[in-house]
Amino acid sequence: MTLNVNNQLRLLLDILDEQQSGSSASVSEYQQIERLIKSMITNNSITDEQLLSLLPEIYNYGRQGESAQSQPDHIALNKTNLDNWISAIQQNTTIE
Repeated sequence: MTLNVNNQLRLLLDILDEQQSGSSASVSEYQQIERLIKSMITNNSITDEQLLSLLPEIYNYGRQGESAQSQPDHIALNKTNLDNWISAIQQNTTIE
């Protein structure tokens, strides 16, 4: 099943929100973040300029998270970023 851009954004939102609230993440979650971002950029499916400018930051967060020595520390260091990313994604998704 192929996810449309709204489904991809909702999945990304869920992952980021869970990481932020739980202060933990798995390597596979970071890899999923990277795959979602790659897909959205490759398909030119994001039209919001603010969100489009944030996608590379979120992608880098995923890459760095894969090799982070401490998941809670990595998430804590990115708390402000996570707040901003979650807010931007929420503004661009249709919650059904």
